[in-house]
Amino acid sequence: MKITFLGTGTSVGVPSVGCECDTCLSDDPRDNRLRTSVLIEHQGQNILIDPSTDFRQQALRIGLKHLAAILVTHSHADHCFGLDDTRPIMFRDGAIPVYASEVTWQGLRRIYSYVFEPAGYPGVPRIVPHSIESDFSLLGLNIEPVTVMHGQLPVTAFRIDRFAYVTDCNFISDETCARLMGLELLVIDALRFKKHPTHMSLDQALEYIQRLEPRRALLTHISHDIKHSETSAHLPERVEIAYDGLAVELTSPTSFQLVEDRIVES
Repeated sequence: MKITFLGTGTSVGVPSVGCECDTCLSDDPRDNRLRTSVLIEHQGQNILIDPSTDFRQQALRIGLKHLAAILVTHSHADHCFGLDDTRPIMFRDGAIPVYASEVTWQGLRRIYSYVFEPAGYPGVPRIVPHSIESDFSLLGLNIEPVTVMHGQLPVTAFRIDRFAYVTDCNFISDETCARLMGLELLVIDALRFKKHPTHMSLDQALEYIQRLEPRRALLTHISHDIKHSETSAHLPERVEIAYDGLAVELTSPTSFQLVEDRIVES
């Protein structure tokens, strides 16, 4: 299983429009962050977690041609507005299964009402909706949905074997923490240094990482408050900031490879 970070930025992306802070003006490519999304490759097929606002650019950048399924964490714009841009794949391959919680489907049905209420126009996204209620199997992988809180909004995080993807949250319950133990790799929201009403600060993310004890953790959904090189120098061992284009290969239940950095762990 290979995980590629298509985007690692907050809802406005980095650089932010009109901003002249050190991060937004940085010439370090790791400080250029499209909206948060990951692609999972398994047995020659692709699963997308969140069709972000930047999906078209992300797909073109990696040469993406096919999608077997889409998982949606929640219906905020930066995590679902790219669904319309998956249409060229649908035109070639047919309808794509999309998995989301019922709370998320309520938002998606409102945003994409033209998909669910056809008006005779043929060029709409073609999807097969699936409501997530419990664990399910996809491409031979066991997908375990767990709920985290994004302010007052329940967001679906996903555990897949010993990998978990936890974005857009500021609270993880004891019950969910118990389901996130024993991870090889944890990807978790860490928006900025200061506290935020709906996202984790860097310190909050580090507290959860310390509690969950994954073998390695990668931080995502990063704002321009955090400059990659400066912040990385002060992170605990085995905690790193993800960046656009970073790829991680989980080669077995107990080993993985950071492809872009050529760092092999076993």
